[in-house]
Amino acid sequence: MRVSVSKEAQEDQAVFSFNVARKEPVSAAKAEKPKGNYKRSVHSYNIPNVTLLNQDGKKVNLRSLIDSGKPVIVDFIYTTCNTICPVLSASFANLRKELGKDAEQVQLISISIDPEHDRPEQMKKYLSRFSAGKGWDFLTGSREDIRRVLQALDATVEDKMAHEPIYLLRAPDSEEWVRTKGLMRKTDLLGELRSMDR
Repeated sequence: MRVSVSKEAQEDQAVFSFNVARKEPVSAAKAEKPKGNYKRSVHSYNIPNVTLLNQDGKKVNLRSLIDSGKPVIVDFIYTTCNTICPVLSASFANLRKELGKDAEQVQLISISIDPEHDRPEQMKKYLSRFSAGKGWDFLTGSREDIRRVLQALDATVEDKMAHEPIYLLRAPDSEEWVRTKGLMRKTDLLGELRSMDR
């Protein structure tokens, strides 16, 4: 699959295009490398075979969604958060805007870290604040299923109000995930997507 962006980003004037290629599995996490305002590392995760609910109340198998043949970016948020979650979601929204007609070629997944309170109706209302469309799924589920997902992706939090800004990025059919910790702008996300082809 090829995704191209011909519009110049305000923060990054370079014309941008990227290919997403299959990556070989990694056996262990690589050392974190500081990059801008965030840290970047590479990992391999075993995604649990769980069925969650999206913002439309539709059952979604997480593995199937991740293995949809598109680049995937995952973040971890909750609907009543008023600190970093809206910032993470704004980065997703700005990325989609920058990608334009190619926005649906990248699968965005927001996973609730507050499944007891995040129900489809709240999640749909939350996403509407960011003009989310097809290709951006907000997922919740039972406490146990969400616990399994967060544990598998090394995103477990003791206190939801103190969770860190984390993105996970993966090329189609790859076993390798790029993990970033820190706030990212749309140009940072675009750069990480582009680097999948290197």
